Order: sequence, then C-alpha cells, then structure tokens
Amino acid sequence: MTFSLESYGIQVPHVFRNPSPAQLYELALKYEEGTAISATGALIAYSGEKTGRSPSDKRIVEEPSSKDDVWWGEINMPVDEHTFMINRERAIDYLNTRKRLFVVDGFAGWDERFRIKVRIICSRAYHALFMHNMLIRPTKEQLATFGEPDYVCFNAGAFSANRYTEHMTSKTSVALNFGRRELVILGTEYAGEMKKGVFTIMNYLMPKQGHLSMHCSANEGDDGRTAIFFGLSGTGKTTLSADSKRRLIGDDEHVWTSDNIFNIEGGCYAKAINLSADSEPEIYQAIRYGAVLENVVYDPETREVDYTDTSITMNTRCSYPIEYIPNAKIPCIGPQPDNVVFLTCDSFGVLPPVAKLTPAQAMYHFMSGYTAKVAGTEVGVTEPEPVFSACFGAPFMVWHPSKYAELLAEKLQQTGAQTWLVNTGWSGGPYGIGERMPLKVSRAIVDAIHDGSLRDVETREDPTFGFAVPTSCPGVPAEILWPRNTWSDKAAYDATAKKLAKHFVDNFKAFEDQSSDIIKAAGPRL
Repeated sequence: MTFSLESYGIQVPHVFRNPSPAQLYELALKYEEGTAISATGALIAYSGEKTGRSPSDKRIVEEPSSKDDVWWGEINMPVDEHTFMINRERAIDYLNTRKRLFVVDGFAGWDERFRIKVRIICSRAYHALFMHNMLIRPTKEQLATFGEPDYVCFNAGAFSANRYTEHMTSKTSVALNFGRRELVILGTEYAGEMKKGVFTIMNYLMPKQGHLSMHCSANEGDDGRTAIFFGLSGTGKTTLSADSKRRLIGDDEHVWTSDNIFNIEGGCYAKAINLSADSEPEIYQAIRYGAVLENVVYDPETREVDYTDTSITMNTRCSYPIEYIPNAKIPCIGPQPDNVVFLTCDSFGVLPPVAKLTPAQAMYHFMSGYTAKVAGTEVGVTEPEPVFSACFGAPFMVWHPSKYAELLAEKLQQTGAQTWLVNTGWSGGPYGIGERMPLKVSRAIVDAIHDGSLRDVETREDPTFGFAVPTSCPGVPAEILWPRNTWSDKAAYDATAKKLAKHFVDNFKAFEDQSSDIIKAAGPRL
C-alpha cells in the first residue's frame, strides 16, 4: 500500500518514506544547489541564510492542555492557535507545491517505556538525512507497524512566514502546539531547529512523568559507572563525552529516570570548527558516508574540507548516526550516574578549571547555568558573550527552571552523585587577553573525575565563589588550578571576579522566591 500524506492535506506526486542514505544522497546532489560529497564521503549541504537557531522566532501555542504548565516569558513566547493555523496552512500550501517530499518516521528516546514516535515531513533531502541520523531509526518491522506518530514536524523552512501576520517578528517562525502535537517551521532551513524542536517536546513530556530531561552528554566506563555533562553548545559536551576509553551513551540530550539514564537521540550533532584527527579523533572519523556536513568550506577539486574556514559561519556542524562512534553503547541506556559535570565556558577567565560542588552549590549553579554564548551558535552572535541559561539549556526548557532543579535535587539525593563545575573557557585573563583552556587540560580533569582520583584530593575554598578548588590533579599543572595565579595583574583578577559574582547574584534574583535559604547562601559572596 502506497504511503500517503493526505490526512494532513498534502498531495504530492512523489513521497519518500524513510528513504535510504543512498537515495537521499542521489536526490540531494541532483536537486539541491551547492550540495557535494566530501573527500571522506559525507554529504555537504548548506542551510541558506540562517546558519544557527533563531530563538527570538520560537513560539508555543497558548492552548488549554498545556498553558498552565509552560514557563511563559522571553524563552517561551506565546502565540494564539489562530496564528498557528495560519502558519500551518502556509507550510502545507508550500509543501504541496513540491514535486517530491520526504517523510522520516523515527523514535525519540531509547528507553521503550518512555519513547515517542516522531514524523518529519520536509522538502529537502538534506533535512531528511539529518533527521534520519538524529532520530532513533526504526527497524523494518517497527516501521511497518509504526502507525500514527505522537508528534509531527512540518518543515517548510524554504518558505517564509508572512511578517505581517499577528505575532510574527520576522519571516522566520518555529511554532510548537502541544494540543495538536505539531511543530511548524517557516523561514529557516537550519536543520538544528528540527532537532531542538523534538528536544523541546521531550522537555515538556518527561518532567510531566517525573523524569528529568537534560541538555547533557553521557558516557560509561568499563566499571559500569556513568557520568553526565551539562552545558550549552560549544562548552565541550560532545568533545569530552567522545572518549576512546569510555562508551558513549549520547552527546546532547538525555533523560534521568528512577532507574537509568537514556539518550533521546539516535545520532550526534558535533561542532566542526577547527576539527582535527588529533584533537577529536572519534568525531573526525565519524565524518564519512551517511554523515551530513553543514555549512563547511571545501576545495571543489579535492573535496577536502577546511575545518578552519569560518567564512560561511563559525557554527559549522556535522550530523552522524551514533554508531559511527566506535565505542558507542547501543542501546543508548546506562545506569544512574556517579558524577555530574557542569561545563561552563567562562569568558571572564576567573573560574577555576575544576571545582567540587556541595549539593546546595549544585542547585545554585544548575539554576544559574552560567557559560558564554559561543560565536555562530545563534544568529547574530559573532564573539563569546557571558550568558546565564537556566538548567544549562533554557532555550529548550518548557517548565519553570525550578521544576527541573527539583528533579535534579531528587536524583542527586537518591544516588549520591558528586557534582563538579568544569571551566572549558578562558585562563590567564578574559576573552581577548587570556587563552582558551587547553583541551588536554580539560580531558585530564575529566579523566580524574571518572577514575575517582579527584574526589579525595586536598581542596582550597575560593574566597569569592565559595566552592572547593582541588590543589592538584593528575596531568594538570598546579598553577592552572588556581585561576588567580594565571593572571599577571592580580588586582584585575580580583575586580573581574567580583564583577562576575555580581552577575551571578543579579541573575539569581529571578529564582530567589522559589529557592531555600541554603541554596541562596551557596552563591558568590560580594
């Protein structure tokens, strides 16, 4: 029986349901301008004008089933159902003008008890291959009995929203309707909008069931112990979790239940800027046939990619199935973690490379979510900027941050996991003066966290931030561990530390009314 999209009002001559990578390569190269095959066999594609997410154009429909759950504000901006339906019809009308469409049916969530069925409907082969990689790929038997999806994404990103429609701020619109269980994309062909749309859905559904959805990576050692790494894009989640000595559970999105952690995705979406075989061998080797290279520059004769060339964007990316990582753990499920790592990219250069947090400090820093917005990850960001992102993933949170923080506190209490703050940002001065923390230093610190050698070393209390800073770590020069030592101007360090501390205090005022005195006391000292 021929697969049909007529139930959505779509009638297109050629509909490819879950096509193979080979089919998608052929169609992309034939019909999509600028696509090519890299020297290693990956598909090179371009997302057009938008080379990063457009958070200011994200909307959630204010409808009866979810409106009392959503944390409304600058992150989750409301739109009425009438406007959503205008955009939905605009997307459907555009899709109906195409000669061919692609449908990708897959799962979000490796734990079958909690997974959802997702359907992507799109007009670009590149988008279909991207989501073929990022969703969990069903077997032939599962696809035959897939039935109706739980959520549908209509990606008409090549067609603009009407900026004169009420509530539209530009020609881009990414709108999610929990009542209709639909996501509509207009005016952006950046593939990451689909990925993060699915994550936003899981960030709504999982806490509703008592599980913590997390913007984090995770891996597992031979001893069966797992670690999770929170952090925004560019802080090292993908890089530090892709460890040849450990099994990768996932690089970006997970759920922590009462008895395990599981990956939401079937693939990885790694930053490709300055990628090399020496610094990130697992990721470098994953860029082969079936992978998608996004917005990279290459030599048209040799088809060799120049990962240092950022003339298109600094947010160059690669999507690949998780099994392309040789030590990936399939299925992507692990036991509850022993270590929780908060990755921050401190552009002020005053936080230590590693600090040991008390449970109260863990709650404070989780709700604060301090890092630096790395150039290129979002439209308009050209250099690192200090930013606070609640739960290290505020753009994708649906509930109030306290909901996720309470779930984290519950998990930490149940498991006794140790929380660490790891700075992968600047040392020796702020951005522009100091230098980015060497990757080998961050890897050595993470290794010491994994093997337990950092748990019992002597620590020194930071006078401004109050957390415990290890005085030694295998493979790390002792002078680097105490950041004040790395600044030539100690008075400038002290002033900058106080400046950052004030940013923390000012930011946390938004959470004070829902925080205990113990948590509030765990913040910096002014």
